[in-house]
Amino acid sequence: MKKILLSVLFVLLIPLTLNAKTVTYEVDGKAYEGYYQAAGQGKPLLILVHDWDGLTDYEVKRAEMLAELGYNVFAVDLFGKGVRPTENEHKKLLTGDLYKDRQRMRSLFEAAYAEAQKHAGDSPGTVAFGYCFGGAVVLEMARAGVEIDGFVTFHGGLTTPEGQDYARTKGKVMVFHGTADTAISMEDFGNLAVELESAGVPHEMVTYSGAPHAFTVLGSNRYHEEADRQSWTRFTRYLEELYN
Repeated sequence: MKKILLSVLFVLLIPLTLNAKTVTYEVDGKAYEGYYQAAGQGKPLLILVHDWDGLTDYEVKRAEMLAELGYNVFAVDLFGKGVRPTENEHKKLLTGDLYKDRQRMRSLFEAAYAEAQKHAGDSPGTVAFGYCFGGAVVLEMARAGVEIDGFVTFHGGLTTPEGQDYARTKGKVMVFHGTADTAISMEDFGNLAVELESAGVPHEMVTYSGAPHAFTVLGSNRYHEEADRQSWTRFTRYLEELYN
């Protein structure tokens, strides 16, 4: 009986799992492994950039949530296939290397974006979004002048490196930030607002009282349910405004 039930369950799950796959691609001879969750041809494409621990079940969950809403989602890999750090020192090393080599950071994103386009096909538009370290990467791509519709960061790094600005930014910037974040200050938040306004970049920036750094990370001791719910609602409504 158990075998019969398991077989039935497997059959029921096939339609869900067939739309998701890991994708191996190369950048400068090194293998990277992203995750693609499809909603269908002709749907908007979302590029998801992971936190400092690499592409994990968290990003997969967010991709699934968005695919259910009708978006194709490609979660990029900026560390390399099989590189999913668990120790903080390793996470700092990997992210620190990319913070020091911004051109490398941009190249890795652009390669992942090109790979995503192969799978998504024709799309009415693209939005990039990221969490923590991923949010900082998304803003890097906004400053790089990547031609996509929007750049969205959840509790991400907000500081602009010396010598950079938002003069080339093509899409709207959205920032979701916790007022109780002790890693990324409200001064950083305010400075970014001034920079975006000075550059004439359309932007929307929201803070949530009591929300710490990493407030969207489900199941963590920093998770802030209200801030997560409100920021997710605004994010998905923004996507609807763009594409529906």
